[in-house]
Amino acid sequence: MSIKSVCVYCGSRAGVLPAYAEAARAFGTALAENGMRLVYGAGDVGLMGEVARAAQKAGGETFGVIPSHLERREVGKSDLTTYVVTETMHERKKVMLWNADAVVVLPGGAGSLDELFEALTWRQLGLHSNPIVILNTEGYWDKLRDLLDQVVSQGFASQETPDYLIWADTPVAAIAALRDARS
Repeated sequence: MSIKSVCVYCGSRAGVLPAYAEAARAFGTALAENGMRLVYGAGDVGLMGEVARAAQKAGGETFGVIPSHLERREVGKSDLTTYVVTETMHERKKVMLWNADAVVVLPGGAGSLDELFEALTWRQLGLHSNPIVILNTEGYWDKLRDLLDQVVSQGFASQETPDYLIWADTPVAAIAALRDARS
């Protein structure tokens, strides 16, 4: 089964390195060029906005999900192919994950970590089998990898836990990982 829809978790801020926005734009473009629908948090700010505008510009389908209390703060991007407003953050995460065949995590903050760890936990519990790709732009997530190794080495997660994550350093590598994950 090929991947047709990708849930992207990323920052509502652009971060300090221009490479983060460049990678977000390249990844959004690559999703569209590979016929994969973008599923994301529906914001038009930060890396979220970058990836969505790039996917749209390249002719891609976009599916945004935003809780009503964040529409103003994250500048809800209502010109998407599909725009869903939820009541809660939890509902947002559930709708995003259930409408995707894979997850890709770009640089982000606490919200991106929350989304990643919920997807990872659900994967451990067998609630989904979607691949989870970490787009590690400029080594942004290196310390996360170290933390997960620590969690495993100290006996708080199984040895298989790191295997649920696929690491990619570039948007091209992330797309290749998505293709390889389901072929």
